[in-house]
Amino acid sequence: MTGQAGIISDAPEVKVENVRPLEKDLYKMMWEMPEYRKVSPGEKISHEFLAQAKPKAGASVLDLGCGTGRGGLNLAFFGSMDVTLVDFAPNCLDADIVPMLKTQSHVLKFVEADLSEPLPVKAAYGYCTDVMEHIRPHHVDKVLDNCLEAAQHVFFHISTVDDAMGVLVGHKLHLSVHDYKWWLKKFRDRKCIIHWSKELDGGCMFYVSSWMDGKDIVDIGKVNTDIDKIKENVEHNIKQGYLQVQPHSTNEIEVMIVGGGPSLPQHVEKIKKLREKGVKLITINNAYKWCIDNGLTPSAMVMVDAREFNARFTKPVVDDCKYFLASQCNPLCFEGLPKDRTYLWHTQADDLNEILAKQYETWHPVPGGSTVLLRAIPLFRMLGFKRFHLFGCDSCLEEGKHHAYEQEENDGQLVLPVDVGGKIFSCNPWMASQAQEFIDLITVLGNEVELEVYGGGLLHHILKTGASYTDIKEI
Repeated sequence: MTGQAGIISDAPEVKVENVRPLEKDLYKMMWEMPEYRKVSPGEKISHEFLAQAKPKAGASVLDLGCGTGRGGLNLAFFGSMDVTLVDFAPNCLDADIVPMLKTQSHVLKFVEADLSEPLPVKAAYGYCTDVMEHIRPHHVDKVLDNCLEAAQHVFFHISTVDDAMGVLVGHKLHLSVHDYKWWLKKFRDRKCIIHWSKELDGGCMFYVSSWMDGKDIVDIGKVNTDIDKIKENVEHNIKQGYLQVQPHSTNEIEVMIVGGGPSLPQHVEKIKKLREKGVKLITINNAYKWCIDNGLTPSAMVMVDAREFNARFTKPVVDDCKYFLASQCNPLCFEGLPKDRTYLWHTQADDLNEILAKQYETWHPVPGGSTVLLRAIPLFRMLGFKRFHLFGCDSCLEEGKHHAYEQEENDGQLVLPVDVGGKIFSCNPWMASQAQEFIDLITVLGNEVELEVYGGGLLHHILKTGASYTDIKEI
């Protein structure tokens, strides 16, 4: 036997681990598999999101972890939403959806982004279906935070069972499998407003609103009519021969400013009694029509908004009512108004001075905030009034209602929880903005006015508690 140098022995067994690739690479592999594309939870439950959110046509939404894109497509077509598809896998979209990014670019876009990183896009709504269970445990909190920062209202559908598709690549796909209560605590820990939730067999759903930075919501809430359109309206209106508002000496006459807040119907009898006592009834915007319909003929009505739809607010014309319209109002708002009872006033804006100087030697701009209420108070203070009763000036929703009457232009707006010294109010962005500007206004006016706000709304609470600007936080 031929000798062999060294020692002969069995080779040691070497076990090669199936090393998990990076998550992005793993899902790029998954999306190459036709079997994985057959299941699209976002497509199947889009109706649940639309039913809970009730978004207004044209509202923006992020489909967070969009996958095939079929769910987002449903939101674009059935919900008439402006959809941005977001995913970190560039090959995730179905082949028939990719061309739509060009042909339907006005409502459908795609952004390649990782949910574990701050997102480069923002929207009013978020739609996150069958994503959270795929997130690595140490990234769950980060992903939740990023989703809730990118969109104010987010719908989540989360699987609570193990996946069945990971066998295709030899790796588990559901890495964060937890029950309904576990996820519920995650949202509560973030002080989210949980509008709706549902525990399912094998999953759970949540529709929540996140905290929002105060500055952001104030900016969102301010009326943002294009300045060129405002200038166009002013240039037209000041040439029509309407009387300008002039300052008057202070008097002791009491006036009521009646807005369209949801508490208004509670105060009909009080308004009637004050009217009988000689208190002047001043309406703002569509509260004018509501008062007429309820047997309360206005002494005056006030408008400032430059948008065309406000034209219906000045109908019908009634005897003995004076109409105070800002020069920036749409010209259609003036149609049919008697010139001897229609008065023009101007907002305080540097952009308008050059235009006004061409028509007038002097004018008296009215200061105030971004809403008609915040201009009506200083306007009538300029006219000599200092004692005000405010009705329907809530600056918050009541039982889900934004107005005492139907006003479709406000339907589907963001509803945000607003914390004022520990008391929570539900507000549209413009309401939260108005509340903060209201504090600024009464601080400036000081003893120049006496205000009484009726109802249990946000403005009443501010006057009652003496809340400051810093006491108001959007949550």
